[in-house]
Amino acid sequence: MALVFAFLYTPLVVLVALSFNRSRFSSVWGGFSTQWYAVLFRDGPVIHAVATTFFIAIMATLVSIALGLPLALGLERYRRSAALDGAVYFPLLIPDIVTGIGLLSFFATIKFPLGERSIIVAHSVWGIAFAAAIIRTRLRGFDRSIEEASLDLGVKEIPTFFKITLPVIWPGIIAAALVVFTLSVDEFVIAYFTAGTTVTFPIQIYSMIRFGITPEINAVATILLSVTMLSMVTATLVIGRRGSRTRMEEVRE
Repeated sequence: MALVFAFLYTPLVVLVALSFNRSRFSSVWGGFSTQWYAVLFRDGPVIHAVATTFFIAIMATLVSIALGLPLALGLERYRRSAALDGAVYFPLLIPDIVTGIGLLSFFATIKFPLGERSIIVAHSVWGIAFAAAIIRTRLRGFDRSIEEASLDLGVKEIPTFFKITLPVIWPGIIAAALVVFTLSVDEFVIAYFTAGTTVTFPIQIYSMIRFGITPEINAVATILLSVTMLSMVTATLVIGRRGSRTRMEEVRE
């Protein structure tokens, strides 16, 4: 286990350490320094690319959850079918380059302008499938007798969903949102084909590393890594606290 974790996390530790390298060359350690973080915050194109990436990721996550949640409910409760499951999850199996080329051809055919909106649509194509798959795992462990009791007591279906179903499956929705958000931030191939003149963070990094990897790139990656880890820890604490509160309420009842 120790060897596996070392294999997984050693590159990240090296990346973080090199972001504090005084030398301009990543392969040569020149001493500890935070100068590259100061250089980063003065680099307008990089900051703009990061802001664009986060905006696209947030919008793609919202679209994926908004469409993936009813899709998961429909597939799990009302229309179970192996053929439909295959149709929903098929976009996850298609190579990114094929998806990128297909979306580019589709946008060109319907004359849809390439830019932030086209990337959001492109990321939502597989984001919806990820969201539906993750939310369905939460729905499978859901006790529907609670909903039936609410309906028997005269509560309509929509209030029952928001007051009973949604709070129970909320951890699955958070998990799905985190996965879609992280994948959207990291995605390069599909964004490269559908971006037009828009520059996301992965595209910006690709244009920078053609001239060599500098500690500035490592600093950007370290900041994004920190934000991702902080969001995951926060979500875990929220889910755990909510789960504990739910169990306590059940005990009281």
